Amino acid sequence: MPKLAYIRFQPWLEAASDDGNAWERDVNHLHIDRLPQIFWNSGEGWPEANYWALKKVSDDGVDLETVKSLMKHLFAYSEFLEKIKLDWRHFPIRMEDRVLVRFRGHLIKQIKSGNLRSSTASARIHAVIQFYRHADELDLIAPEYPMWRDKNVAIPFFDAAGFKRTLTRASTSLAIKNRTHLGTKLEDGLQPLSEQHMRELLTFTLREASEELHLLLTTGFFVGARFETITTIRIENLEAALPDPYIKGFHQLNAGPGTGIQTKFDVQGRLLLPDFLLAELLRYAYSTQRLKREARASPSDRSLLFLTSRGNRYGSNSVSRLMTDLRRDASRAGLKFMSRFKFHETRATYGTWLMKIMLGITSVPTAIEFVKSAMFHKHESTTFGYVKFIESSKGKEQAAAAFSEAFSGLTVRNWDDFHA
Repeated sequence: MPKLAYIRFQPWLEAASDDGNAWERDVNHLHIDRLPQIFWNSGEGWPEANYWALKKVSDDGVDLETVKSLMKHLFAYSEFLEKIKLDWRHFPIRMEDRVLVRFRGHLIKQIKSGNLRSSTASARIHAVIQFYRHADELDLIAPEYPMWRDKNVAIPFFDAAGFKRTLTRASTSLAIKNRTHLGTKLEDGLQPLSEQHMRELLTFTLREASEELHLLLTTGFFVGARFETITTIRIENLEAALPDPYIKGFHQLNAGPGTGIQTKFDVQGRLLLPDFLLAELLRYAYSTQRLKREARASPSDRSLLFLTSRGNRYGSNSVSRLMTDLRRDASRAGLKFMSRFKFHETRATYGTWLMKIMLGITSVPTAIEFVKSAMFHKHESTTFGYVKFIESSKGKEQAAAAFSEAFSGLTVRNWDDFHA
């Protein structure tokens, strides 16, 4: 099986020497921690894919977490290639034998069997096509026959003034439509938990899960931050938190560039941290359990609030394992809603809760601005999705109540007396 590894990349330059074999570090370029790289089953790297990852981070300025996500999709593709024993440059004359066509068929089969969401399959084929476009631009691949057919797709939309417009987007014959978005969903296609389910989950994790996972989930539910943001909080950040001058019972935690706390798109702002949660996090920060983990950590990671049992910072792989175990254990304990739960749904739950509160006390524009700031949204359109979701949910609740009232007598009706 191929392997997805994360390396510490440090650029080197050839140095002048008598034998011409000397190298020295390139001080003009910073190193990259946890750069994703793919290695085949033979142990050899996939140079074209690995260079693509490096180029996107160093030359194109793409966020490292985004590159990690792209490389995970490409890694799944490499597993498929190893399984069917085909080279990634295999494009024969028969369309159905071409490697990308076969991979698309493989993804569609996974969707139909229920092993893969169509949203994931759509993102996966899109990432693979991105890589092939890169390889084609650099002449790393020169197939005799076309890899796919390009096409333009017209997407209708309404502008701010209410006029209908059309946006043209480039697509390919390999694209897979995402057909899972039935109804209104929030950012990243997520659904929030109800307040009851959130309480049931936190009660379960307090009793059955590790203290770290319980605090990670609690922070997600009550702060609304992304996992990458929560896991980069340091003790000095907590100690520097200041009381919110306008909201009693809350502290402000600076996050974004210059603070060490990572945010998507490097958005800068202040996280709203409830006082009770701040006190609990500070208690944990100096607990014996965490100090043991700190002792195993590297000097650069020791002040991180959350560390694994081996003293490492939490990454996507470690949280995936934690969430897989949590879903299994919670489902077995009767929490059926946990069967498809993702950590990021803590954020959707927080955003829905916060927007409901704000809509009850202020105007829609003010509510959107407040929630946008609290959740570090880059665009107001993302925040507005929470307004639409709440309105849609309210409509469903009213319809369900009316339906139940209208047909409540059916369960006791004497059907022998019923005539059409």
